[in-house]
Amino acid sequence: MVVRRATGTTEHRTFRELPEILGPGHFLVVNTTRVFPARLWARRPGKQERIEVLLTREEAPGRWVVLIKPARKAGPGQQLAVGDLQARVEEIRPGGSRLLQFQDSRGLWESFERIGEPPLPPYIRRPPGQDLTEDRERYQTVYAGRSGSIAAPTAGLHFTSDVLNRLQAMGIPRCSILLHVGYGTFQPVRCDDIEDHRMEPEYFEVTGDEAAAIKRYRSEGRRLIAVGTTTARVLESLARRDDFLMSGASGSCDLFIYPGFEFRALDGLLTNFHLPRSTLFMLVSAFAGLDLMIDCYRQAVAEQYRFYSYGDCMLIL
Repeated sequence: MVVRRATGTTEHRTFRELPEILGPGHFLVVNTTRVFPARLWARRPGKQERIEVLLTREEAPGRWVVLIKPARKAGPGQQLAVGDLQARVEEIRPGGSRLLQFQDSRGLWESFERIGEPPLPPYIRRPPGQDLTEDRERYQTVYAGRSGSIAAPTAGLHFTSDVLNRLQAMGIPRCSILLHVGYGTFQPVRCDDIEDHRMEPEYFEVTGDEAAAIKRYRSEGRRLIAVGTTTARVLESLARRDDFLMSGASGSCDLFIYPGFEFRALDGLLTNFHLPRSTLFMLVSAFAGLDLMIDCYRQAVAEQYRFYSYGDCMLIL
């Protein structure tokens, strides 16, 4: 779905037409993070059971903040066999997450790649024991680089090598940023006043070369299209600095974008169709207007668009 904010009009196209829709007056910024197999299965010593462990953030070598289901089986001090790894629940954090200390921190990332599963969203159901090789490939962008995300930047899942090559052939450049997607991106808003909601920090990085390229294309008058909400939050966070894109940058991004937000970097946004009442829907509503987005979502339902991670997308111009 192509949405034009100035006129409030929409049209229905296919993603392979993206180069023709944009033309050389635009450039793309993508998030090159790679999803790692963050879903593990554990059991208590001497028991035959399946306890789900979702790795969300590494605090120190071998120390991970995790989500565990069922949580009642993972109280403080509980020993867990996680695949062929040994770990101990150190504490319960606010919100119900656990701090998990692995017995041996050496080679942990390699072990996760070996024993872990792709952290598919809960609405994508796979029966226990199913071969997830296809999901390991599909739940990853074709330009994914450094590993560190527990969820895919799903707007990027639509790109193929052919589309990227045709974008390049039409003179539409592509720049890259990095944001490792964490659980906070999908954490529901439980506050009566959305201004009280806080996003969990996520690591981001923009190299000096990429910052210079983004700045150069903007100075040429090209319009910046952010591929995904994660890319949008990094760029808008940096745009609030006095030295916006004067050099590379890295750190934590916790910017919460909701209606009333003043955009300073984006000219367009490519994004999937999101869950209601989510921070993701609030971001697109801030960019395009709530009324227009509600109308677009009604059209999407009527036209049988697919929603969420493996679904269709909209290009907001």
